[in-house]
Amino acid sequence: MDLEKIKVKKDLQIIFMGTPAFAVPVLEGLLENYKIRAVVTQPDKKVGREGKIVYSPIKKVALEHTLLILQPENIGESLEEIRALNPDIIITCAYGQILPYDILQMPRLGCINVHASLLPKYRGGAPIHRAIIDGAEETGITIMYMNESMDGGDIISQEAIDIDPEDTASTLHDKLSIIGRDLLLETLPSIIDGTNDRIKQDSSKASYGFVIKKEDERIHFNNTKRQVYNLVRGLNSWPGAYCLLEGKRLKVWECYFTDNFFPELFDGQITEIYTDGFGVKVSNGEVVFTEVQLEGKNRMSGADFVRGMKNKASLVGKILD
Repeated sequence: MDLEKIKVKKDLQIIFMGTPAFAVPVLEGLLENYKIRAVVTQPDKKVGREGKIVYSPIKKVALEHTLLILQPENIGESLEEIRALNPDIIITCAYGQILPYDILQMPRLGCINVHASLLPKYRGGAPIHRAIIDGAEETGITIMYMNESMDGGDIISQEAIDIDPEDTASTLHDKLSIIGRDLLLETLPSIIDGTNDRIKQDSSKASYGFVIKKEDERIHFNNTKRQVYNLVRGLNSWPGAYCLLEGKRLKVWECYFTDNFFPELFDGQITEIYTDGFGVKVSNGEVVFTEVQLEGKNRMSGADFVRGMKNKASLVGKILD
């Protein structure tokens, strides 16, 4: 992309809404080319036993650039503050709240969203995770107009990307965040000039990437080796897939599957110890866990986990739940 060809309009009043690291390249790209009137992000969080205050990645960028920051618990609480800013356009990227009608109709150029899927596929808050978990071979970025439905607005532009068989949610996240930045910067001039495309979504083809819940993180060993593999990489690096080993939670961060088959074993039974980890029987074969994290411990290689066992041989035959 030739950024020199992008028409810079410093007088355009933009409000940006976003929260996680995914939105950071998008905001930084906008700051290099446009004037940001204000940033809206989710409230600060308290983490740990000491209740340490943690800022969102977007707030950190906004503070570095001394931008006006709004952090309402409910976006409707900031209705009048946003109206007073008289935005020409509102741009959102992984903000985390649905905008009410009163805000959607404020900007003369509309409310625009940067979404991490090829809509109407994977509407919702976890499109990257869900695409990998489902074994999708392609995803991408959609720039779209927002309406009152969840990711159901008109499409302005899209860019597709192949999902590599070894991609994790983390690696795909990083690729898509850069594509999202570049595609938005390419698309914005046409939005400003009113020459952009506006394509209605075919809702009959919609699928959903709902936010990951606790029950979604559990590994089910009666699934296929491909399904287990996709779940593990789809939840890496957050929140992590898990199973239980002797009642303790064992998170699995990395794995691969083999052609081995153990018809005499139960699903979830540990098959063998390998140089890089340990195998587990699943419905149609074996998955080898190569990076794990036992409850209360740090992440470690599968090999180190095995070495740390008092009786390594006793691991074989145990059943993971």
